[in-house]
Amino acid sequence: MARTRYKTVEDHSTYFVTSATVNWLPLFSIPDLAHIVLDAMRFLHDNQRVSIHAYVLLENHLHFVGSSSYFSGEMRKFKSFTARAIIDTLSERGPQFYLEQLRHSKCRHKNDQTYQVWQEGFHPKAIQSELILMQKIEYIHYNPVRRGYVDNPEHWRYSSYRQYLGEEGLVPLEPIPI
Repeated sequence: MARTRYKTVEDHSTYFVTSATVNWLPLFSIPDLAHIVLDAMRFLHDNQRVSIHAYVLLENHLHFVGSSSYFSGEMRKFKSFTARAIIDTLSERGPQFYLEQLRHSKCRHKNDQTYQVWQEGFHPKAIQSELILMQKIEYIHYNPVRRGYVDNPEHWRYSSYRQYLGEEGLVPLEPIPI
């Protein structure tokens, strides 16, 4: 039984996704951990598993707009892979404080693991119009500005905003599907 009210329809629909770390731990303030997520997003693109249309990675969560014929499954694999890589990196290089937090934050029903990196679910919201798509992309790109991290969205490195300006980005994007 699913533990979330959010559902996907496996028909190549486009979704706005949010995925956060447990207890909103600022794991992605560590560049090596942020690059694990970005590299995994590049893998999804390069292997045509998920089309990514916009993204932002902040210190403790990821937002993106994407589409796939098997969105839920790809997101499960993405979160599982990135969690394992993050745990391995923290085990090798620390800081150990985060490993302890990830151990302490693990849901009790997860008996097959020692740590939990991501909160359960990924909160997909179907994009059903061009207006909503544009609103979600603007929300994504201006998230670091609203949080007070930068004055302009192009100053946030872990975002697709620069690509929308015609510059090179960290994760390849696909054309907007609507």
